[in-house]
This record gives sequence, C-alpha cells and structure tokens, in this order.
Amino acid sequence: MKDDITKYQKLVDECLKAALPVQTGHFKVLYEAMSYSLSAGGKRIRPVLMQLAYEAVGGDEDISAYLCAIEMIHTYSLIHDDLPAMDNDDIRRGKPTNHIVFGEATAILAGDALLTEAFHYMLEDAIKYGAINRVSAACILAKASGAKGMIAGQILDMASENKEIDLITLEEIHLHKTGALIAAATKMGGILGKGSSKEVEALENYGRYIGKAFQVIDDILDEISTDKELGKPIKSDQKNHKNTYLSFYTVEECYQRANDLTNKALDSLEMIKGNTVLLKEIAIELINRRN
Repeated sequence: MKDDITKYQKLVDECLKAALPVQTGHFKVLYEAMSYSLSAGGKRIRPVLMQLAYEAVGGDEDISAYLCAIEMIHTYSLIHDDLPAMDNDDIRRGKPTNHIVFGEATAILAGDALLTEAFHYMLEDAIKYGAINRVSAACILAKASGAKGMIAGQILDMASENKEIDLITLEEIHLHKTGALIAAATKMGGILGKGSSKEVEALENYGRYIGKAFQVIDDILDEISTDKELGKPIKSDQKNHKNTYLSFYTVEECYQRANDLTNKALDSLEMIKGNTVLLKEIAIELINRRN
C-alpha cells in the first residue's frame, strides 16, 4: 500500500515541477523562493487525497491544476505561518524556513505568489475544459482558504494565544485552520469526478474527520517527538503559548480521540461505490505517523 501512495506523491511532485519552471532574469529570486518551499518535501496529503477521491467516484481525466493549486495554497500558508509576526519558526521540514533563506519581504511575496498562481492554474484549466464542475472546485478551494476557512482559523488561533479558551473554541480553530483544506481536498475530488451528491458529502465528511484526527496527532507529536523526527522544533506550541488538545486531554485520551475520528472517517467511505482502499490506508497511516 505504501508504494501505491508513494506513486501518487510522485505524481504530485511532477505536476508541481512542471507548474513552476526555472526562471531567469528579474523574477528569478521570486521563483526560487516559491520553489524552495514547494519542493521542500512533505507528504502531499491534500493533493493525494483529492486524486484518490476523484478516482473513487470514477474520475479519469487530468486534474493536475487542482492538485498543484491545493499544495501551493498549503505551502503559502506554511511560509506565512513561519514568519516572525506569526509563529516565528526557523526550521520547516528539516530545512531553514523561507524567510531565513530569502528574507521576510521575499518570503511574504513568495507566499502571495503561490496563493495567486493556485487560482490562475485552476481557472485557466476551467476555461480550457469549459466545465462548471471545475469552476465549482475552484470555488470550494477559495472558500476553504479564505476568511471563512483557513484564514479564519489562523486569526482565531493568534487571538487565542496567552489565553485560556474552551474546547469548543479550540475545535473551531482547527476546523478552519487545518480541517478546511483537507475537507476541501476530498470534496473537490468528488466534484471534479462528478460524483453523486451523497458521494460528495461522504467524501467531505471523510476529509473533515481525518482533518481533526490529523490535528490531534500534530498536537501530540509537538509534545513527544524530537526535532529530527518532526523536521521542525518541538514544543513550538508551548513557545507560542498556544492552546492544543493536550490542554484538555492526556496523550492517551488524545490518541483515543484520533482513533474515534478515524473510525468515523472510515464509516463515511461506505457511501462510496468505487475503490477506497488507499483512502482508508491514509486515514490509518495519519494516526500512526511520527512526523
């Protein structure tokens, strides 16, 4: 199964490489900064989930523009998260963060460029195919990335630093900051593959559940992992005085919560008629990961 997932990760890497060719001249440094973070590794979870959801409902065309777009948006968010005004991190995926290498101004602009290029690729593709479902997919990602999605989660997360918050507020943060893009990935796959309304809803629910489980495990690993294993400094949540699931539960209780959420995700896939073996495999792998 792992080899099959790796195959999809390589597909995404190839799409991203083609999307950002090497540039020379005046704009060289911008493309270098964009490519630096985009090619820094990572699991490519969001685009892989999108492709698998797409195939599960019978999709068999090229959706590389959307795979690139969601990874570009995820990467832009990481570049900005690492900035001194946000989490002020120096290491990401075992490498110096973007602003450490290129400076703050270039890092900000590289993030802005990745966000904008994401929509350029999707809308150019939608025009090429003249397909409303492709426009709908771009709209889903826009909502998940913006003031009603990821950005909403980020602003609430920052506003909650150095404060005691309740569990409902913590859930709200992670529903938007982490969960929105993951749920968008699987929903977009269903929309692009022209799945039924029930299949699209089931895929979105699956994404929402594994998004929550993903964040629970992230909170655990930030506490118990090592810098080398995690690829970035551990205990950064403590450093930034952030609330996490460990503010409310023990490590054992967090693992149980992640397992419960994963089981709900697996149950959601029962509505899908196509092959969901790798979607199930990823859900299980996410709660057993070490980085």
